[in-house]
Amino acid sequence: MASITIRNLDENLKRRLRVQAAEHGRSMEEEVREILRQTVGQSPRRSNLAQSIRARVAGLGGAEIAVPPRQSMREPPDFE
Repeated sequence: MASITIRNLDENLKRRLRVQAAEHGRSMEEEVREILRQTVGQSPRRSNLAQSIRARVAGLGGAEIAVPPRQSMREPPDFE
């Protein structure tokens, strides 16, 4: 298994991690492994850009745009 070292970790963040680990009955190291598993290990990548964009802006609501009525095409110019 690989190991990782995290330097310059904010003391407040470290304290909150220690408390969260204790609440879950885990060591800090196991808590970090679980957080990484949940956030990085199991999220499938979206291959459809349009779906990704829709998912990101869905909570913002939409906009109603008035669509003008369609008209028949005009006749092309006669160059003769």
